[in-house]
Amino acid sequence: MPQPPGLNDAERRLWAAFPTGATVVLGDDLPAGPDPNRIVRGKTITRLLLGAGESQAGAVAAVRLRGAYITGRIDVRGGTVEHELRLENCRLVEEPDFSNAETRQLRFADCRMPGFDGGGLRADGYMSLSGSRIDGSVRLPRAQLSGGLRMNGTRITATDPTQWAIFSGGLVVEVGTFIRDAEITGGVRFVGARMNGGLFMERTVLRNPGRIALDLQNIVVEDTAELSNGFTTYGTVRLRSGRFNGILSFSKARLDSTDPARLALHASHIQAAELLLWPEGKIKGRVSLSHSRIDLIQDHPSVWPDELYLNGMTYQTLRGAQFKDRLSWVARDKEFHLQPYEQLAAWYHGIGHDDLARKVHLAKLRARRRRLHPVGKAWNHLLDWTVGFGYRPWLAFAWFAALLALGTTVFSIETPRPVKPGNELPAFHALIYTLDLLIPLDTFGQQLSYDAVNWSRWVAYGLVTTGWVLATALIAGVTRVLRPN
Repeated sequence: MPQPPGLNDAERRLWAAFPTGATVVLGDDLPAGPDPNRIVRGKTITRLLLGAGESQAGAVAAVRLRGAYITGRIDVRGGTVEHELRLENCRLVEEPDFSNAETRQLRFADCRMPGFDGGGLRADGYMSLSGSRIDGSVRLPRAQLSGGLRMNGTRITATDPTQWAIFSGGLVVEVGTFIRDAEITGGVRFVGARMNGGLFMERTVLRNPGRIALDLQNIVVEDTAELSNGFTTYGTVRLRSGRFNGILSFSKARLDSTDPARLALHASHIQAAELLLWPEGKIKGRVSLSHSRIDLIQDHPSVWPDELYLNGMTYQTLRGAQFKDRLSWVARDKEFHLQPYEQLAAWYHGIGHDDLARKVHLAKLRARRRRLHPVGKAWNHLLDWTVGFGYRPWLAFAWFAALLALGTTVFSIETPRPVKPGNELPAFHALIYTLDLLIPLDTFGQQLSYDAVNWSRWVAYGLVTTGWVLATALIAGVTRVLRPN
C-alpha cells in the first residue's frame, strides 16, 4: 500500500517502519519545541493504529516512535486498535483520547503531555506512563487493563485545584498497579477499583493539602498493597470499605493530613489480612479504623496520633506494643466507647492473659466514669475503691479487715453500754461487736445487746453503713454480677 500524500519526512519514516514495528528515532531527548524535523501529527498515528498502514508477513506491525513532537490529538476513541503503541521521549501537544477503545499494549515512556483520557479503555496488555510528565489529569474510569498499569517515576500535576490528578471509578487491573517513585500533585482516585495483582506505591509522594490525597474507597486488592518505603502523603488517605486480601503496609511511610483536624488515614469499614501501620514518625492528623475487620495489626506507640478511632474494629492478633501502651491506644477516642476495651480484653483473654484482661475491664469502667452524672460518678468511684468493679474483690476484704481493726480499737477504748437485763446479756467482746455492726445480719447478738455511747456512736453508724456497702460489693465481686453497662 503506497503512503498517503501530504506526509512530512518524519511521518513518512514512521509509515515505512510501521509494518515491521521498527522504532523510528527522531531524537534521543524530549523535544523542546516544534522542530520541523521531529513533528508528527496525531492524526497520522491515529490512522496507523486504526489499520490504515500495511502489515508484513513474519513481522508484527506497531507504532514505535522516539523523540517526536506530536501535534494534534491521537484520537482512537471507540475504536479497535490491533497494534502496539510505544512513544518514548515524545512531547504531545494535546492529550491522547483512548476512551472506550480496545487496544493492545500502550506505552508512553518519558513523555510530556497535557493529560490522558482512557475512560472505558480495554487494553489487552499493560498501559505504561512511566517516566512521563503530565500537566493535567489521567482519566481511567471503567478501564480494564489485562497487563497491568505502570506509572513508575511519573510526574502528574493537576492544573485545576478541583481536578483529580488521576481519576478512575471501577478500574480493573489484572496483573499489578505500579506507581513507584512518582510525584503527584492533586488527588488520586481509585474508587471501586479491583487490583488483582496488587498495588505498589513505594517512594511515591502525593500532594493535595487540605483534601483527599489518595481515595481507595471500596477498592479490592487481591495481593499486597504497598503504601510504604517512603510513600508520602500531604492530605487524607481514604480507604473506607476497602478489602485487602494480603498485606496493607504503611511501613516507613509518612502520613500528614496538613490539618490536625482532618483525618490522615480514613480506614473505617475495611477488611485486611494484615495491617502494618508503622510509618516513619508520628502520624500527623487523625486516624480512623472504626468498624474494620483486620486479622493482624502490627503498629507501634510512637506512630499513634493523638486521636485514634477504634470503635467497632475487630482483630485476631496484635503486635508491636506493650500492655500499658494498648490501654492508651484504646483511650485515644475523645468519645468513650465500650467496644474497643471489650475487644482488647477478649484478645488478652484469648491468649491466656486473664490478669491483663481484667485490667482492661477496669480501665474501661474508669474511662466510662466521665460520661456519668455526679451520683453515678460517686457510685463508680465507690465500686472502684472497694472491689475494683468486681475484678479486684480482695479490696473489699482489705477494707473489711481495716474497718474491723478500727472498730475493735474504738470499742475497746469506749465500751458500749448494755441494753438488756443482766441475765440475758452476753459477755461483751469488741471484735465480735464490730463484726456484728459490719455484717448486715445480727449474727452474734452483740449489736442488739449493747449500744455505743458518746463519740463512738458515730463510729458505729459508719460501720453499719459501710458494712452494707461492702456486703453488696463483696457479693458482686464473688459472683461477678455487678457489671455496669
